[in-house]
Amino acid sequence: MKTKVIAIFDVGKTNKKLILFDEQYYPVYEKSIQLPEIVDEDGFPCEDLQALTDWIKNSFHSILSGNQFDLRAINFAAYGASFVHLGANHQPVTPLYNYLKPYPQALQIQFYSYYGGEEALALQTASPVLGSLNSGLQLYRLKYEKPEIFKKISCSLHLPQYLSFLISSKLATDITSLGCHTHLWNFGKNEYHAWVMKEGILSKFADIHDSDKPIGKIVVATSENFDIPVGIGLHDSSAALIPYLSSVKESFILLSTGTWSISLNPFNHSSLTKEELELDCLCYLSYTGKAVKASRLFAGYMHEQQVKKIAGHFSKSDDYYTSVSCNFELLDSLFEKYYGMSEHSSEFSYEHNLYSFSNFEEAYHQLIFDLILQQIESTKLVLKGSTVKKIFVDGGFSKNPVYMQMLSRSFPEMNVLASSMSQATALGAALSIHGYWNSQEVPLNLVNRP
Repeated sequence: MKTKVIAIFDVGKTNKKLILFDEQYYPVYEKSIQLPEIVDEDGFPCEDLQALTDWIKNSFHSILSGNQFDLRAINFAAYGASFVHLGANHQPVTPLYNYLKPYPQALQIQFYSYYGGEEALALQTASPVLGSLNSGLQLYRLKYEKPEIFKKISCSLHLPQYLSFLISSKLATDITSLGCHTHLWNFGKNEYHAWVMKEGILSKFADIHDSDKPIGKIVVATSENFDIPVGIGLHDSSAALIPYLSSVKESFILLSTGTWSISLNPFNHSSLTKEELELDCLCYLSYTGKAVKASRLFAGYMHEQQVKKIAGHFSKSDDYYTSVSCNFELLDSLFEKYYGMSEHSSEFSYEHNLYSFSNFEEAYHQLIFDLILQQIESTKLVLKGSTVKKIFVDGGFSKNPVYMQMLSRSFPEMNVLASSMSQATALGAALSIHGYWNSQEVPLNLVNRP
């Protein structure tokens, strides 16, 4: 008997995954690939959209034609700030531009000077000024730098909705993609920002569709002749919150750790302040359309770079840190020496002080401590005005005993928990359309399954 499953395509910048969940939301199949980048017309690296499209379609048909799984629904999660611009025939008319591509300074000055300045736009759209990461500005750039291409665009879809379109053939706009540092959404008015209408960009967007409802169905000719619901696709950070919102009854913060450590507080609904924006705070929109205050720290990247330096100095492998357990004597001494001292910079400069450490373990504890000091300040930004008593940590640092011990000690009034949940982003995309494919109750132990 085939296992009933939902298929989730979880498309990251580096790894693209296909994950199948059974009705109890256990992953029963996973396939991951990495696609080589190509370059756009300016020679800047970008996603190979054709290769990604082919992989999605081929993987979907492979699952359909297989004998092991009974496919009952499909949904998507993907990184944000990336548009696929479709022409009149619904074929892409531009590359999938990289959100890391530098934004022209003159054009940026033109935009903000005309629409009230950087500070006003940032506050209204709940996002720092981030250049191409403000994906609305990518369309603004096309309008002024490539007007002939801009005229050819019949519909611009954020990447998650393009992936959905590949299977459903339905065009739609999703609120989680609009609400992730795009500069397109006015959070105070809960509508598109006025500049989107004034620049004629709104006409390039499909209608907004509810994120928790399928966008369409695929009729599958089988012995049962059933339809497969197709989700609209979700922005990955918003999707990662859904399993916690589904199974945790009290308020919490999710500290999602990877290249970035992002503190997400879905229970903080206060407007962003100028000071918070300057400290890299922003708001996301949840799949139900509610603002989620978030703060970011480039901790994973910093950790990766500095670990290599420590390992080189002490003649260890780059992954040696994974074998380091928490030394409580070192931890105690660090907290006694530095914690609460305003003159401590929380910057770890190995160039001049690596020789002051007697071994790798000592240096590594100092590194994690310095990252924790920065993490405290970042997470506190989204704690203000809320009564949260739990912090869930997922991603790489959740498996790091040194990090978890130091973070727990830094928030003594909080219950700091390492989540054992795997594939939170994909799981969130699956849960968002639970009622349309799964007749069973959502399991209550999603966050801390054995």
